[in-house]
Amino acid sequence: MSNSTNTSTNTGGLKRELGERHIRMMALGACIGVGLFLGSARAIQMAGPAIMLSYILGGMAILVIMRALGEMAVHTPVAGSFSRYAQDYLGPLAGYLTGWNYWFLWIVTCVAETTAVAIYMGYWFPDMPRWIWALAALASMGSINLIAVKAFGEFEFWFALIKIVTIIAMIFGGIGVIAFGLGNDGVALGISNLWTHGGFMPNGWLGVLMSLPMVIFAYLGVEMIGLTAGEAKNPEKTIPQATNSVFWRILIFYVGALFVILSIYPWNQIGTQGSPFVMTFERLGIKTAAGIINFVVITAALSSCNGGIFSAGRMLFSLAQNGHAPAKFANISKNGVPHIALISTIVILLFGVLLNYLMPEKIFTIVTSIATFSGIWTWTMILLAQIKFRRSLSAEQCAGLKYRMKLWPISSYITLAFLVFVTVMMGYFEDTRVALIVGPVFLILLTIIYNIFKLSPEHRDNAPSIELAK
Repeated sequence: MSNSTNTSTNTGGLKRELGERHIRMMALGACIGVGLFLGSARAIQMAGPAIMLSYILGGMAILVIMRALGEMAVHTPVAGSFSRYAQDYLGPLAGYLTGWNYWFLWIVTCVAETTAVAIYMGYWFPDMPRWIWALAALASMGSINLIAVKAFGEFEFWFALIKIVTIIAMIFGGIGVIAFGLGNDGVALGISNLWTHGGFMPNGWLGVLMSLPMVIFAYLGVEMIGLTAGEAKNPEKTIPQATNSVFWRILIFYVGALFVILSIYPWNQIGTQGSPFVMTFERLGIKTAAGIINFVVITAALSSCNGGIFSAGRMLFSLAQNGHAPAKFANISKNGVPHIALISTIVILLFGVLLNYLMPEKIFTIVTSIATFSGIWTWTMILLAQIKFRRSLSAEQCAGLKYRMKLWPISSYITLAFLVFVTVMMGYFEDTRVALIVGPVFLILLTIIYNIFKLSPEHRDNAPSIELAK
């Protein structure tokens, strides 16, 4: 089957309504989460100004993972992407575990993000119960996903734009403070704060390495671009463009923003007075900085929830197509969305609203650490599937790939070792250690279900396999 043929088929009834601007902004938005606005302070306390190195290291790993996924997604753009690739190149069990693990990842992530919305809304409405705002966030984002994929794309476009404009404004405003003394009576601050408070790496390389689990959590969601392949108008063009720009976006938005913040404020003061972004805007004389950043962070959380419902629904749809979930989840509405898969996901997410009612203070840390483990598993499966995919091709077929992984296979193996190291580092912290218990237990439970419930070899063989390009 030619790649051009693959581009127009394998949608399973989904509509190709995601344009170039949608996917570009989704790629940008996926890289910019709540962790950058509020979660960066804790990572800075561990690594100091050298936190920028942590984000660069993590960004390089994400670049390799995205290129691996992009190579397979351009070759065969299907809904479910990496779950389908894991099934065809690593075996049915790998595809099953990857699909359900990724669905679970977005379930817990959406719970975290609706919890975040509830917390941030408390800034303006301190007397309102959190669960009401969590329910409102879930209902609104769920409705958007059920309308049409184009509606989802439009909301993600504007959500991402808000985040991007805010960061660019902070970077340029911060440069004004550093170089021209804007908001500092005309006295330029310079960048000496990067090395005058214990050095650029005050806690040594250990501090940089210890910060990696939190840095990696900030990157969760970038692989969502692979899930858009089945609904992109021109995946051969849009997927490579989005993938190629990942590393440069990380340098600009993460490293650039942190460079400005760490130049203006001593690293050991960050986190003691609230969000670094709020502190920077207040330095520029913007008295409403806290309210502005609160609004932006709410849109960031809603964006993640919106993308999470999309991703979980498409993955459940793909699992049903491959015989790993009830067939009804593969049904498509007249609007071209997997409505049963989406509705089922939304109903399960109501459990997160209940948790916000029962244990509002504990839920966020637990679910984010579990999501990090699930993300690392997903990225590992992407790399392993791409290695097997490339080895299954002849030299002629490899030469004919329209989008290729660079420095293969060395880059894949180095990145796999990096992911193993980050997983080990998660065990170092009490807050993230729970993920190394819940994650493996969940995978073991899935494996038991796989072998018990109607997933016989005959049933698995009914799922269509991916044809290689001739």
